[in-house]
Amino acid sequence: AIEEIKDIASKLNVENIMLYPYAHLSTNLASPQKAMEMLKIIEEELKKEYNVKRAPFGWYKAFKLSCKGHPLAELSRQIECKKEEEKEEVVSNWYILTPKGELIEAEKFDFKGYEGLKKFYEYEAFGSRKVEKEPAHIKLMKEHELVDYESGSDYGNMRWYPKGYLIKRLLEEKVEEICLNAGAMEVETPIMYDVNHPALSKYLKKFPARQYRVKADKGKEFFLRFAACFGQYLMAKDMTISYKNLPIRLFELAKSFRREQHGEVTGIKRLRAFTMPDMHTICRDEKQALEEFKKQYLLSLEWAKILEIDGEIAMRFVKDFFEKHRDYVVDLVKKWGKPVLVEIWDKRYFYFVMKFEINMNDSVGKAFALSTVQIDVENPKSFDITYIDEDGKEKYPYLLHASISGGIDRCVCALLEKEAMKIKNGQKGSYPFWLAPTQVRLIPVSHEFVNDCLELAKKIKARIDIDDRDESVSRKIRDAEREWVPIIIVYGEKEKNEGKFKPRYRFECSDKEVTVEKLNEIIEEKMQDFPFRKLPLPILLSKRPKFR
Repeated sequence: AIEEIKDIASKLNVENIMLYPYAHLSTNLASPQKAMEMLKIIEEELKKEYNVKRAPFGWYKAFKLSCKGHPLAELSRQIECKKEEEKEEVVSNWYILTPKGELIEAEKFDFKGYEGLKKFYEYEAFGSRKVEKEPAHIKLMKEHELVDYESGSDYGNMRWYPKGYLIKRLLEEKVEEICLNAGAMEVETPIMYDVNHPALSKYLKKFPARQYRVKADKGKEFFLRFAACFGQYLMAKDMTISYKNLPIRLFELAKSFRREQHGEVTGIKRLRAFTMPDMHTICRDEKQALEEFKKQYLLSLEWAKILEIDGEIAMRFVKDFFEKHRDYVVDLVKKWGKPVLVEIWDKRYFYFVMKFEINMNDSVGKAFALSTVQIDVENPKSFDITYIDEDGKEKYPYLLHASISGGIDRCVCALLEKEAMKIKNGQKGSYPFWLAPTQVRLIPVSHEFVNDCLELAKKIKARIDIDDRDESVSRKIRDAEREWVPIIIVYGEKEKNEGKFKPRYRFECSDKEVTVEKLNEIIEEKMQDFPFRKLPLPILLSKRPKFR
């Protein structure tokens, strides 16, 4: 439409253009909102070359139009958009691949002993994301004052209380450390991008319903990123890269936004605003891409151990790629040590030829993905990301997308869902020691021992607090148990005189009576090399507000 207007203006040799919304000219009207959006875009583009005025809707109710009989005065154009080509239906087949290399049709596989894999397959092949029953982590996240809904924001944008934020930040620090140790370069990119950017606009068409849109100056429109891909693509495009520099790993701890369907948003499992550690690896060729994929796959398996979760792996391939690299894939499955779900497409429908995820089944029979690594063969060309090869020629690289942990919010969800299922089976819920908001709780038998506990707390190398409330000792112990505090110490005259305590542990420990020195040894052993942050709340429980 813009080019047609420019063409006529050029033929008429005019500098002034009036944009005039005249609804009666069309038999197929768009909504007023869409029409205004299009008019503003046309106005902004034409203003670059002409003096442009835009009339408001309804102005036509009283007007006079005069012309001097110019042969081009009466012109009309009907601009039609090309219909989007119908998308090809994705044809995929489901299999189970065992560590022995057996590829068995999923429907024919004997799932005895692999009930989790069976649940995951049934959800992937036949399940729905729609939330029909509230998953158990929602109750726990509220009871433990970790995270909650925020009525003042959009659905799926959460508020994190001090204890929950502590857990979230520790997870972020750990995955950041893993990626940096793996050779990644940490960057920061914008959270919003121009919807009319040539390369990005094509990408957006693939995810039309997922975007938050933001209006800016002069009618410009931006979208909030739904992954860190955009900024890292554009950064890579502007880089000067030699084959000697490869592989290059760019990492960002990215706040991202997706307008997921309302019926699918639930708790902290599926959100509209979330934190995703995003790493993109630029590789010289397929060989290097496979080498990097394996390294990042192993880092993802290590992350599952860190979270202490027993997930299920899905691997997805284009058929030709799988057949070419079958031995390589079987070796990956051996590293996992149990069968995995495999989806094979007859041809490439997406930007990747190979993808893996670690998934977790939740308490209501649905699954969600955590760690993922993908081999991308499309976006380097789409975004003009190139490197100079040994022969001096510009070439397109392979690109790996990886989130070693998956969404951080989902990691917290996974921890809580796992514990909810343990509780359902009659076991005690607990946090991994390094993530427990309070690692040691001192319970003085009376107020006269509070100051002694404050002095003792200075000697213990952990997040430690003191229950100084006017409650019975038994009530204080019950409350500490409800909070999953891993080490509870009742402190009175005997402990003060002897300098020894008998802790209640929420984990296996043979040391029934300990000194401060021995307690610190136990704590150090539990902490290993995990990151540490200070207690996020007042040390005295009597000084703490309630968050809900």
